[in-house]
Amino acid sequence: MEDVEHILSTARSVRRKLDYSRPVSKEDLLACINVAVQAPTGIIGENWRFLVVTDPDKKKQIADIYCEVLQQISVDRGVTLKPTHNALMDRLHEIPCMVFVFAIGEPTDDVGGQVGFFGSILPAAWSLMLAMRARGIGTTWTSLLTARSKEVASILEVPEGVTQTVMLPAAYTLGARLKPADRRPAEQVTYWNTWEAD
Repeated sequence: MEDVEHILSTARSVRRKLDYSRPVSKEDLLACINVAVQAPTGIIGENWRFLVVTDPDKKKQIADIYCEVLQQISVDRGVTLKPTHNALMDRLHEIPCMVFVFAIGEPTDDVGGQVGFFGSILPAAWSLMLAMRARGIGTTWTSLLTARSKEVASILEVPEGVTQTVMLPAAYTLGARLKPADRRPAEQVTYWNTWEAD
C-alpha cells in the first residue's frame, strides 16, 4: 500500500532533469502500455490506441505546434509561463519520445456522452503516466495539442474518426526528486451527502 500511495502522490509533471540523450526503451514503453490497458473502461470498451513518436522531423513539427499553442494560451489568459514550461518548450523537439493516447471514435455533443467517452480513455492515459513514473520515466500530462488536432493528425497520418486526447513527452529522469505537492487536505475538498456539508 505504501509503495502504491507513494507512486500516486509523487506523479508530478517532469519538465526538467530529463535525459534527452538516452532513448526510452521499447520494452519499457510496452510494459507501461500493458499496465495502461488494464485501466477501467466504460461502454465504449477497449478503444484506446497508443502512438509513440521518435522520428526527429515529426517531433520537431509537433513541438513547434505545442509551443505556439502554449504561448497563445499564455497571451489569451494573461498568465506568465513557469520556468519549467519554458524549459520543456526549449527542448521538446529533443525529447526521446512522445506518446499519444488516442480513442477510436468521437465523443457525442452532450455532456453525458462526453464524460462517458473520455472517462473510458483518460484512466488508461493516467495509468500510463503512473507506470512510467514507477520506471523512472519522467513525463507531463499535455492536452493542449488537441486545439490543433487536425494538424497533428496530418503529421502522424491518423485517420478520420479517431480522437486525440493526451500526449505524454517522455524521457528517463536525471536525479529528479519527486515528492507530494502542497495541496489542500481531503477535509477541505470533501462534502458529505449535501454540497458544502461536512
